[in-house]
Amino acid sequence: MESTKIERIKELTELLTRASRAYYAEDREIMSNFEYDRLYDELTALEEETGMVLAGSPTQTVGYEAVEELPKQHHETPMLSLGKTKSREELKDWLQDKSGILSWKLDGLTIVLTYREGRLEKAVTRGNGEVGEVITGNARTFKNLPLTIPYQGELVLRGEAVITYQDFEEINGKIQDEDAKYKNPRNLCSGSVRQLNSEITARRNVRFYAFSLVSGQDKEFDNSRQAQMRFLGEQGFAVVEYRMVDRENLLETIQYFEQKVENYEIPSDGLVLAYEDIAYGQSLGRTAKFPRDSIAFKWADETRETRLLEMEWSPSRTGLINPVAIFEPVELEGTTVSRASVHNISIVKELALGIGDRITVYKANMIIPQIADNLTRSGNLEIPCKCPACGGQTQIRQMNETQSLYCTNPDCAAKKIKAFNLFVSRDAMDIDGMSEATLEKFIARGFIREFADLFHLSKYKEDIVQMEGFGEKSYGNLIDSIEAARRTNLPKVIYSLGIAGVGLANAKVICKYFDHDIEKIQNATQEELAAVEGIGEVIAGAVVAYMQNPQNREQLQNLVKELDIVIPMQAPNSQTLAGKSFVITGSLNHFANREELKELIEVKGGKVTGSVTGKTECLINNDISSNSSKNKKAKELQIPIITEDEFMEKYL
Repeated sequence: MESTKIERIKELTELLTRASRAYYAEDREIMSNFEYDRLYDELTALEEETGMVLAGSPTQTVGYEAVEELPKQHHETPMLSLGKTKSREELKDWLQDKSGILSWKLDGLTIVLTYREGRLEKAVTRGNGEVGEVITGNARTFKNLPLTIPYQGELVLRGEAVITYQDFEEINGKIQDEDAKYKNPRNLCSGSVRQLNSEITARRNVRFYAFSLVSGQDKEFDNSRQAQMRFLGEQGFAVVEYRMVDRENLLETIQYFEQKVENYEIPSDGLVLAYEDIAYGQSLGRTAKFPRDSIAFKWADETRETRLLEMEWSPSRTGLINPVAIFEPVELEGTTVSRASVHNISIVKELALGIGDRITVYKANMIIPQIADNLTRSGNLEIPCKCPACGGQTQIRQMNETQSLYCTNPDCAAKKIKAFNLFVSRDAMDIDGMSEATLEKFIARGFIREFADLFHLSKYKEDIVQMEGFGEKSYGNLIDSIEAARRTNLPKVIYSLGIAGVGLANAKVICKYFDHDIEKIQNATQEELAAVEGIGEVIAGAVVAYMQNPQNREQLQNLVKELDIVIPMQAPNSQTLAGKSFVITGSLNHFANREELKELIEVKGGKVTGSVTGKTECLINNDISSNSSKNKKAKELQIPIITEDEFMEKYL
């Protein structure tokens, strides 16, 4: 029996380590939070029972190792995880007769900030608790983070970088490719904070909420954690919402947060309770992993038992077929739910799903429906061997230890519709009037088989004007939009191809590196592409795989013949704005829009960001006297505010 328990410890240690690596270092999930917590608790109990803890056990380590792309730095004070409970009575027993601070446990990315002489000097992610990633440039773009503060001594604090549900929905809504959409705000925030290009971070509306003060040089707080929180608020930081509690009002205060979380705009996966008496909390010391002055309270997930009715298999542009569980409707957290994404084949197998099984479902962070457990575990679910959209053969592929289902038919209708939908989208070829429904009709009738065919739709005028929703005027508008789309630039063309992982920003970087020469890009090796800043091995591999496919090369050549690709002129002395960063706001007089001016600045080697920082060369705004937030920030940082005419005279 003892050997069986030891084997289970080894199995759980390896499984939870892989899940932690996926979550913290790779921004993906191979199991639900519910399942992770259940297995973690099982491992903890087995370790206590047997007295055996393996080296590298997730109960003894914190987070995961920092990724390679960003500079690393050791934390002066280790960043430990928190012990946790889902029991309100345990929380009361932990607090005893002391007073405490109860606050949100926000679900984002923990950051350590250091200020010296009133200025932000350094921002470092939590990483593995001992070593984090330096993201100072990105932190300067956080929407609500003060770059300068009144306090002039050295100040070190911790907080959570988060993205609100509203911003998450808006950002995901702009992504045409279903495969590229983010699963939850936490993953989006993690990817945004750890970008190599701070301009991307600035566009993501990342916010920072302080939750603890690590040290304040020559500053006394009368042994009060609440005084520390007030001090941070006085310095201009958004401080996580908190309430003072004692044994008498603790349960009532938990209920307050519980009612509020249903409509709270910031992702939260529970609460944190900390002793108000700083000295008392510090006197308790720490375990190998947890501090004893605070504890996390995780919401006891409301689960409902229901019956699995069917599994919907949803094909996407890349051929990935996503399993979506359809079950008998149940009430969860005040709403009726009847479907939940199962994410991949690995999770289908882990849950041993079968039609008719009794399953339990919950809402992750009280928001996203998930399957918690399968009570029946029949394992009789048939993985489709044919694509539900085209009838083509499917294949289970394993990547990064995760099995997923793919359609192998290159002519799959679902792939084509999603691919064409990306191609005509605004950031790609920008063809107005070409909805997904219209594309579906054109594909079904054989009007379009590859991208170049879109530029020959005039051959089918008689058929199109007779189609429902079309007429002479609609047809004319569509053809005009198609003709206008012929004149474009290479980054938009590369992005429109739908290569996995290549967004418009990456496409711009690649095109600039290869001198906007499409042949150089087509013939680039994986090593050459991986050397491009911000690209890396995975994206490089995807580009090479796409370009080396004979059918893709032929279709790209056909497409290029239809286009007038504008190549930016880059004479030897044209990089006059290299190393300079600009911000543009307001309306313009000499340019059609801000995007046109931005492209001109980029051609000359400069950068355009969304937020004014200490590194901004100048803010371009024709309304210099306005009280806009960008003007205020520029004045605060003593960044010049100049008009469009002044910019042209000085820099162009």
